[in-house]
Amino acid sequence: MRPYFDPEYENFNQRINPPRVCIDNTTCSDCTLVKVDSMNKNGILLEVVQVLSDLDLTILKAYITSDGGWFMDVFHVLDKKGQKVTDEKTIDYIEKALGPGSNIPGAKKGSTSPGRSVGMHSIGDHTAIELKGPDRTGLLSEIFAVLADLECNVMAAEVWTHKTRVACVVYVNDVSTGQAIDDPCRQSRIEERLRHVLRGHGGDDDGGRGAHTNFAVESTHVDRRLHQLMHADMEFDEGALQSDAADADGTAVTVEHCEEKAYSVVNVRCRDRPKLLFDIVCTLTDMQCVVFHAAVTSDGVYGIQELYIRRKDGRTLLKDEAEKVIKCLEAAISRRVSEGFTLELCGRDRVGLLSDVTRVLREHGLTVTRADVTTVGEQAMNVFYVRDASGQPVDMKTIEGLRGQVGQTVMLNVKKVPDAVKAPEQTGGSMAKSNFFSFGGLFSKLRV
Repeated sequence: MRPYFDPEYENFNQRINPPRVCIDNTTCSDCTLVKVDSMNKNGILLEVVQVLSDLDLTILKAYITSDGGWFMDVFHVLDKKGQKVTDEKTIDYIEKALGPGSNIPGAKKGSTSPGRSVGMHSIGDHTAIELKGPDRTGLLSEIFAVLADLECNVMAAEVWTHKTRVACVVYVNDVSTGQAIDDPCRQSRIEERLRHVLRGHGGDDDGGRGAHTNFAVESTHVDRRLHQLMHADMEFDEGALQSDAADADGTAVTVEHCEEKAYSVVNVRCRDRPKLLFDIVCTLTDMQCVVFHAAVTSDGVYGIQELYIRRKDGRTLLKDEAEKVIKCLEAAISRRVSEGFTLELCGRDRVGLLSDVTRVLREHGLTVTRADVTTVGEQAMNVFYVRDASGQPVDMKTIEGLRGQVGQTVMLNVKKVPDAVKAPEQTGGSMAKSNFFSFGGLFSKLRV
């Protein structure tokens, strides 16, 4: 007879020692401290950073350690207005999402449903469609036009482009019933139409870099899924192995070996931006790397991150593995870097709204480099990052013409994306770390 093992035994320690979350607004005068203490488990750092990123909190500093069986993090954060986090709903969400009643692990172990929310917004019953393929001007307009023609209502969508590729996750339901689209025959028709649009210039699938469309069967955080789609797209292959991320914007990624404690040390220095830490931790996690210690800081322009990692099997990175980590992190960092303008649109949602708006963008010669589409109740809240299709700066006359045409049906707010700041000179071939706590300095004092 085979011995019986209680399936809940693996959660026994966590039940005895539940996670503790502290939101501290008294220690620091200029920011809020989010402190998380918990039993260590696989993927916990990504879960914590994901929650903070979904709330659009800016992480000014972070100190992370999870060596052994315990996980202890401290994050210095500000809200989207640059103020301390004092909103009771936000604080309550953090405590519930990361505390003893956390439902994040359960969501991962649950059913194959795509879920009922995207980020922080509940969007009701839906079906998720994943797309990736070669990018071109007007592609997003064609995708939304096809979905409207197929009587699919777009409730939310996230679109990323990088170099010549695009990845997109679209959440839809049936126009007439408001329910998820579960009929296999209809799904097959939708997939074929969208795949035809993605192929565009007549290209076929070519070793994973062609046009792909499929209905998602698992619930994965949308930003993480987009990273996975672009990672699988092998955009960092031989052509991309010629590093182009460490350019004028000052991005630098290195991997060293810590002899004292047998870690691989990832150093990242790049222009700071929202969700930077999430993108880095997400990429390392999906590359089967575990972050044991990390120190993160920002001077308001540039962010510096020092992460002590090992592979899941406990070993440090070999030379070729370290090179791959560097390329993947460079790609993950650059995917959210945008140029040109952001167009923020808000108005009453209707079927075909996205098709109409993106058609107008295409007619004005604008290329969408990123898009974040959300429906809250009956209101559509869409953000498009656009640039001129020729690569030139967007003419203000074009923006005014766009405002006159689109602004008749929705509210339109136009913002210029800040230009990249020239990187300061680095000396000694190392990353500047003034006033930066380094675990390397600590380990050097603890040599045995």
